[in-house]
Amino acid sequence: MEAFLVSTGIVALAEMGDKTQLLSLVLAARYRRPWPIILGILIATIVNHAFAGALGGWVSSVLGKETLRWLLGISFLAMAVWIVIPDRIDASRTQVERFGVLGTTIVAFFLAEMGDKTQIATVALAAKYAAVAAVVAGTTLGMMAANVPAVMLGDRLAGKIPLRLARAVAAGIFAVLGLLLALGDFS
Repeated sequence: MEAFLVSTGIVALAEMGDKTQLLSLVLAARYRRPWPIILGILIATIVNHAFAGALGGWVSSVLGKETLRWLLGISFLAMAVWIVIPDRIDASRTQVERFGVLGTTIVAFFLAEMGDKTQIATVALAAKYAAVAAVVAGTTLGMMAANVPAVMLGDRLAGKIPLRLARAVAAGIFAVLGLLLALGDFS
């Protein structure tokens, strides 16, 4: 249960102001069809995070416990720094129109998540907890918690969320987890 809850919270916070949340706003404003967009986000996230979770599970089975502990500690600290840097959306990723709203959302979100903070976090969390299904479910829920309101409320939401605070909280959580892992106090 801890793996699920931590994964959900970290990704929901890390996603605030992320390029995929910006992509949600762009798609919602452009197509004004929230349900296919939400379904596309869900499908793309499940597929992307399942691959990332499987990679994290594999990494945890290959590396020794001490090496894994240090690698995860450093990666969580790097995530803390990365989170405070605001993302910008790559407009070319929204130009996949021949697939319709659902297909466009799936393709755009899948590509936007490749190498993104939340994908890297999914790999690290799956390696840390060795509970791939719980981590993937949690990171997927975290993505949906951050992106569904962006789709449903569009531009009105962007002005009401203190993105700097959300990023700072998420960065703080990653920093604390990274330090605890590196010091061996977080099993």
